[in-house]
Amino acid sequence: MLKGIMEEYTRYIEKQKKLSRNTVEAYTSDIIKFRNFMNDSGINNVNHVNNTHVIRYLLQLQREGRSNSTISRHLASIRCLFEYLINHSIVKEDPTLNLKPPKKDKKIPQILTEDEITKLMSLPDLSTAKGCRDRALLELLYSSGLRVSEISSLKIDDVLLSKGTIVLSKDDEIRKVPVGSKAINSIAFYLKNYRDENNVEAPLFVNYNGQKLTRQGLWKIIGTYADKISGSKSITPQILRNSFAAHILSHGADIKTVQEIMGHSDIASTQVYTMTDPKDTTEEVYKKAHPRA
Repeated sequence: MLKGIMEEYTRYIEKQKKLSRNTVEAYTSDIIKFRNFMNDSGINNVNHVNNTHVIRYLLQLQREGRSNSTISRHLASIRCLFEYLINHSIVKEDPTLNLKPPKKDKKIPQILTEDEITKLMSLPDLSTAKGCRDRALLELLYSSGLRVSEISSLKIDDVLLSKGTIVLSKDDEIRKVPVGSKAINSIAFYLKNYRDENNVEAPLFVNYNGQKLTRQGLWKIIGTYADKISGSKSITPQILRNSFAAHILSHGADIKTVQEIMGHSDIASTQVYTMTDPKDTTEEVYKKAHPRA
């Protein structure tokens, strides 16, 4: 089965579908495994593959202990193959039609302990401009749960110091995010002592050249402190975001509040952390729940 097709199929997903190199390799490997399964089942003609054969193959992957995400990828690989075969009039029907991938595996988010957070915040040297910037950056990441892209895009006037709030705008929608006092104080100190800036439209965080701190730069800053916390534990902006959510939930925040603060459109994205009962307003819950508020 698929004799003489694999090379053209690989070219198709690489050139026309414009899949990444890793995805192309994964899809090709998946199809070879599927082909071998079909051959072992006595199916040597691609036109004879039907819905039941694909289901049996997916069940075989499940019996092998493959994760749901891996099984979903195999189904996507087969679906892409038959898209190619139909487009080239090699087959008339798609045996993957109406087949749904298994539910995604729920992964427990990686977080830091509150003691590790405290140690992390103590690392920047506050006698230097870099150290003050880094402390303000780390405090804000953990205090707000903002995404890397949101942090790097912040302007000075997005931070309402007197109200302890960050104002984000995207696609004509405005989202207000409460920020703890420790983060607000760190930002205020950084701006007052190390930013001679009259333009409120200027980036909140800048590099040595006074340019907006990029996402890559932000990752690098966190990486310089990560090794001092634990040589074996990875610390990324996402882990600080995870830690923010997990910690305020453990201190009594409700799931709807966390969803609103983190900007999740689907509450399922927030439920990975935990569930609680909504009681207070967003700001009240935040102030009660966040360890550094």
